[in-house]
Amino acid sequence: MSSLGTGARQRILVIDDEPQIHRFLGPALEAAGYEPLRADGGQEGLRAIALWSPDAVVLDLGLPDMDGKDVLEKARAFYDGPILILSARDREIEKIEALDRGANDYIEKPFGVGELLARLRAAMRQAGRAEAPSGPIRAGDVEIDLDKRRVTRAGEAVKLSPREYDVLIRLALGHGKVLTHKELLTAVWGPAHARDTQYLRVFIGQLRQKLEADPASPKLLRTEPGVGYRFVDDAS
Repeated sequence: MSSLGTGARQRILVIDDEPQIHRFLGPALEAAGYEPLRADGGQEGLRAIALWSPDAVVLDLGLPDMDGKDVLEKARAFYDGPILILSARDREIEKIEALDRGANDYIEKPFGVGELLARLRAAMRQAGRAEAPSGPIRAGDVEIDLDKRRVTRAGEAVKLSPREYDVLIRLALGHGKVLTHKELLTAVWGPAHARDTQYLRVFIGQLRQKLEADPASPKLLRTEPGVGYRFVDDAS
C-alpha cells in the first residue's frame, strides 16, 4: 500500500496489524479506484489520520498497542470522516460501543470484499451529504421532504406524529448508517430515556405500518439485532 497519496483518488487508510488483510484489501481498494494507505497499529494510525486526512478509515479493533475503540475515540476528537470498524469480535456489545463512540459502520471478519466496498461507498456518500441536510430523501415509493417536513408514499401524504417524524428523520439523515438504540433514544427522547428501547420498538413498528409495503419484511427501516436500526434509501 502507498505510504502517502499523490494522486486525486480518494484515499482509504486501513489500520490493521494483520499483513494478510493489507495484502488482500490493498489490491481490492486499488481495483475499486481508491488509493490505499496503511498503518499497522493504533498510534501509527492516529498519526496517519492527522498527517494524511484520508477520505475514509477502515479500523481493526484488535490492535497490538491499543484497543481499536480507543483509537476511534481519539480520532473523533479531530477527524470527522467515515470510520468503518473491521473486527473478528462479534459480540453485540462491541458493535454498540464502537457505534456509540462514532463509528459509521461495523463489518465482521471474515468479510467479503464486495460487502466492505459497498459499506465504504455508503459511508462516504453519507459523509458527503451530511453537510447539507436539505431537499428530498427517497426510498422506494417513500419521499421525505426535509424543507417542508412532509412525508409521502406513492405520492400520497403520510400522516406522522411529531415523535414518529423525529425518529424517521434521525434515521433518514443517516443514509444507511446504523444508529444504536442509545443514539436514537437520546436524540429523540433525551438522555433520561437512553435505555427505554421499548419506546423505539413501538415507534419503529408504527412507522413500518405506515411506510413499508410489507411491515413484516421491512426494506426501508432495517433492524440490526441487538444494536439498533438503519434507514435504507435509494442511494444507500
